[in-house]
Amino acid sequence: MSLLTFAFCTYNRADRLDALVGAMREQSCPIPFEILVINNNSTDATPDTLARLAAMPGIRLRWVNEPVQGIVAARNRGIDEALGSDILVFIDDDELPCPGLLDAAADAILNEGAECAGGRVEMDFRTTTRPAWLEDNLLGFLAAVDHGPERFWIEDAGTPVWTANVAYDMRLFRDDPSLRFDPRYTRAGKDIGGGEDAAMLNALLARQARIRYRPDMAVLHAVEPWRLDRRYFIKLHYRAGVRHGRYELPRYRHAPLGVPPFMLAQFLRHVGRTARLALSGKPGLVRQAMNAAHALGSLQGYRSRQEG
Repeated sequence: MSLLTFAFCTYNRADRLDALVGAMREQSCPIPFEILVINNNSTDATPDTLARLAAMPGIRLRWVNEPVQGIVAARNRGIDEALGSDILVFIDDDELPCPGLLDAAADAILNEGAECAGGRVEMDFRTTTRPAWLEDNLLGFLAAVDHGPERFWIEDAGTPVWTANVAYDMRLFRDDPSLRFDPRYTRAGKDIGGGEDAAMLNALLARQARIRYRPDMAVLHAVEPWRLDRRYFIKLHYRAGVRHGRYELPRYRHAPLGVPPFMLAQFLRHVGRTARLALSGKPGLVRQAMNAAHALGSLQGYRSRQEG
């Protein structure tokens, strides 16, 4: 009989676990499923809360502690724990699954032949106020996903799905033990950045895996107030730039002082555009400042790779 593992990784969010596990247990699913929690060394009441929830009636909950700090180690532990299942569905510990998520995920994998499927991630501003500067084109950097009402096959990174709401056919990981989340793109504790889910998406695209977008897979993503700060978005993009420069760019032959001149020119252009927007008061300043931060991070990441 087929089995689905419904999993999330958690760190110091004990206050969210009752509502999250309750919503997970209310899911309908065409095949039996279990709930798996990977506790990444939480220092709050998470262990006691998980023990209490595991003892409650309903869908089975099992939990493990991953001693290596970081989201990549936690996600890879989830994969290893779910190798006996047919489907693994990941969501995050600051989300709530909407009704029908597991039905849609199982249908995509079992009936449509998808090897990976993802769906909508809706921003939940019920407990905080959305600032005026937070334009729609910035919501993706809070993990929002909405590619429209129709299901389709994903063929490039322009229509991504994230581990905030994603399902995998576990044969991907059983057949290739090297296919795991990349530790170069991790984050630990309350750190920001990462990019491990984008790296996994790119790895699957490179393998020509069948990736399905299912709008009927949906989660509500709580937006914590500390993320609603311009500095968060700029720092996030700077760190993405560092990873881009260090791991993804080719080595250029002409790089005086360890930096290709065209990259320095790009950075200066972005700085100029940012300054003009700041002076004009026109919309788009935060997004443009993020571009400048990414360009600076790429410079520093590339140079650190050259020095290493």
